[in-house]
Amino acid sequence: MEFDVNHLIEFLPEINLAFMQTLYMIAIALFVAVMIGLPVGILLFVTDKGLFWENRIINQVIGFIVNMIRSIPFIILLVALIPFTVWLVDSMIGPTAASVSLSVAAIPFFARLVETAFRKIDYGVIEAAIAAGGTPWMIIKDVLLPEAKSGIISGITITVVSLVGTSAIAGTVGGGGIGDLAIRFGYYRYDDTIMITTVVILIVFVQLIQLIGDKIAKVVDKK
Repeated sequence: MEFDVNHLIEFLPEINLAFMQTLYMIAIALFVAVMIGLPVGILLFVTDKGLFWENRIINQVIGFIVNMIRSIPFIILLVALIPFTVWLVDSMIGPTAASVSLSVAAIPFFARLVETAFRKIDYGVIEAAIAAGGTPWMIIKDVLLPEAKSGIISGITITVVSLVGTSAIAGTVGGGGIGDLAIRFGYYRYDDTIMITTVVILIVFVQLIQLIGDKIAKVVDKK
């Protein structure tokens, strides 16, 4: 493999654009995942057996939908959602279109991480809140979310790292971003410089996200 620094300098505008497109896709998908996945994760937890909103039907229906979406490989999900994507954003290619599939994939993924974070809470804390006369909404707002915030932040970090990989997959079918650049130039044109650069960018980006996420999670962890 050959690495040409001059070629890399010439290609910097393309690399910068691709990286911005990746950030754009990840930002949209993460926002949607948190806005929808967090409530879904809460419902999965509080409707489970022994909790204050216990409801077997709701729990199983939500759990089935979450598991169903998570079981579909992303590339298949991306193709299956093309009609919905075209209806929603009037396009089937580009970063915005890819963000639709990324968001759908991220919602159930993050929801399960939120549910897991809640399950790590000492149940005695929840029982004490119930005994004190706390309403379900108060328990969720004042007990569950504060107690699980470190785990939720870790879940956000894991979701972002996962989105980096799936956004690269989206690039292989016209989604744009680093993955698209790697495929078009690094793979199809046998451009070692671009391939090496894109790989290094993704590795460094993931390491930074993980480092920052871990630091924040430790800061907010009361334990």
